[in-house]
Amino acid sequence: MNIGILSDSHDRLPALARAIELLVEQRVEAILHAGDFIAPFAAKLLLPPSVPASIPVYCCYGNNDGERAGLKKVLPQVVDGPVRLTLGPRKRVIVMHHFIDWLKDEDFRGADVIVTGHTHEIVNTPGTLSDGKSALFLNPGECCGWLTGRCTCAVLDTDSLTARIIDVT
Repeated sequence: MNIGILSDSHDRLPALARAIELLVEQRVEAILHAGDFIAPFAAKLLLPPSVPASIPVYCCYGNNDGERAGLKKVLPQVVDGPVRLTLGPRKRVIVMHHFIDWLKDEDFRGADVIVTGHTHEIVNTPGTLSDGKSALFLNPGECCGWLTGRCTCAVLDTDSLTARIIDVT
């Protein structure tokens, strides 16, 4: 199963629209957004017709999402985090939160993939959890490109537990 991963779109509508278009072209079966949408008008891009109704969207708030009530009206599934999902035929456990430091030790338990954002820096690294289990640590970088000048998203393959970083141009 391929899953689209986004974070830190920060109201940059053209970059977010293009990232979603690229993820849909990659035939992702779900999209995760790890926070910092900023405003409800930007979050609307995660709805049909931009994202087909057949693709579920999972998301959490980031530290810059001040208009939470408005975001909740657009994306009723948005939560404070962490988001814990089991996806794909291999039943991979994915844990997502905006900032890795906000996760507690128990949040990591049993995770195959840890998805975060916040730092605007790409992380696509296998690691070992405190219980000795291997997991993929994934931060897709910033979809907005405001800090680094590079707009990125990722596609996670739950079968191989690998991710590809995609430049949004």
